[in-house]
Amino acid sequence: MCPMTEYPPAAAFPPVDTAKAPGTLWQITAWSLWDWGGAAFNSVMTTFIFTALYLTGDAFGGADHATAVLALAMSISGFAIALLAPVAGQRTDHSGRRKLWLGINTLIVALLTGACFFVQPHESYLLLGCMLIAAGHVFFEIAGVNYNAMMLQISTKHTIGKISGFGWAAGYLGGIVALLLVYFGLIKPDVGVFGITSADGMTYRAVAVFSALWIIIFSIPVLFAIPERKPDPAMPRVGFFRSYLELFRTVVRLGRTEPHTLYFLISSAIFRDGLAAIFTFGAVLAVGSFGFKTGDVLIFAIAGNVVAALGALSAGFFDDRFGPKAVIVTSLCGLLLSGGMLLFLDGKTAFWVFGLILTLFVGPAQSSARTFMGRLAPEGQEGELFGLYATTGRAVSFLAPLLFGWCIVIFGAQKWGIIGILVVLLAGLLLLLPVKAPAHAAAR
Repeated sequence: MCPMTEYPPAAAFPPVDTAKAPGTLWQITAWSLWDWGGAAFNSVMTTFIFTALYLTGDAFGGADHATAVLALAMSISGFAIALLAPVAGQRTDHSGRRKLWLGINTLIVALLTGACFFVQPHESYLLLGCMLIAAGHVFFEIAGVNYNAMMLQISTKHTIGKISGFGWAAGYLGGIVALLLVYFGLIKPDVGVFGITSADGMTYRAVAVFSALWIIIFSIPVLFAIPERKPDPAMPRVGFFRSYLELFRTVVRLGRTEPHTLYFLISSAIFRDGLAAIFTFGAVLAVGSFGFKTGDVLIFAIAGNVVAALGALSAGFFDDRFGPKAVIVTSLCGLLLSGGMLLFLDGKTAFWVFGLILTLFVGPAQSSARTFMGRLAPEGQEGELFGLYATTGRAVSFLAPLLFGWCIVIFGAQKWGIIGILVVLLAGLLLLLPVKAPAHAAAR
C-alpha cells in the first residue's frame, strides 16, 4: 500500500500562471461539443421527451405514480454520485488519466441511454426505465467531473466565465437540434424514419437509440483536441478505499484553511439540486399540471433552450466582469420569483411566460457556479475539487426530488411539487449570501 502523504494546504499552492496561453479555438469548440452531445441525455431523455412524454405517461401507471417512482430513483442516484464523484476526481488527478475516464464514463452513459430502447409501455417496465435514467445520471455526473476540470486547461482568469458560458450555451443549442431531429423524424409523422410508428412505444424507444448515438458522436472531438494532463508526481496513487481517507483530510483542510470554499460547496449543493429538479420535473409539470400536449412540450423545449443559451452566453461576460457570485444571486432571485408565480397560476399561457423566465435564469446560475468552483480550485487538485463539487451537489440531491414527491403526496396534486423546488432554491440562496471567495481565487 502507498504511504500516507499529507498534501499541502490549499492556501500553500502557488498561484496559477494567469499569463498562460488560452486554449485554441478548436480546443474550446471540441470541449463544448461534449456539452452539445450531452444534451441528448439531459434535454431529450431526462427533461422533455423520454421521461416527460413516455415514462411518466398513462401506460406506466399514471403521471402521479410514475413521477413519484422517478423521483425516488433520482434520489438514489444522488447518493451514488455523492459516494463516487470526489474519489473519481481525486484518482484522475493522481493518475493524469482525466481524458481516458471522461471517455469511459461517457460511453457508459450512451450504453445506458441506448438500453432504454428495451423499456416497453407497460407498468412492469417502469422500474427498469427509472433505473436506467438514474444510473445514466450517475455516470454523466462522474464524467462531468473530468469535463469540468478539463475547462481549466483551456481557460485563463480572464476567459473562464465566457468559456464556461459558451459550453452551457452549446449544450442548450445541441438540445434544440436534437429535439428538432427527434420531433420531425420520429414523433410528429405517423410513420417516422425507417418506418417507425408509435406502436408498442417504438417512437420513444427509438429516441433512446438516437440519443445514445448523438452522445457518442459529439463526445469524440474533445478526446482528440485536448491533451491528457500529466500526473503530479507529488500526489501518490492510493487504493480505492484509501482515497476516502484522503478525501476526508482534504475536507478537514478546507474547513481549516479555506472555510469559504467549503461554505460555497455546501450552498451550491443546495441550489444546484433545485436547478436539477427544474430540468427533471419541468416538462413533467407542463404535461401533468398545465395542459401541455406532445407538440406543446417540444415547441416550448426549443424556445426554452434558445432563451437558456442566450442567458448562459450573457452570463459569461457578466461573470468575468462582476464575478460569479453576483450572477448566481441574481439568477436565484429570478428563479424564485418566476417559480412562485407558476405555483399560483394555471394554463399554458402562464407556463409559457414564467417557464421561459425560469430558463433564462437557469443557465447563468449553472455556468457561474462552475466558474466559481474553477476559480477556487488549486492547480493540481482540479479533479478532486470538482469531484467534491459534484458530490456536494448530489449529497443532498435526494432533497428536491424528495420534497417534490412529498408535496405531491401531501397536497394530492402534482403541481404542488413546485413548493419543494422553491424551498431548496431559497435555502441555497440564503447559504450563498455570506460566502466570500478566498484570496487565491483571483489568481485563476
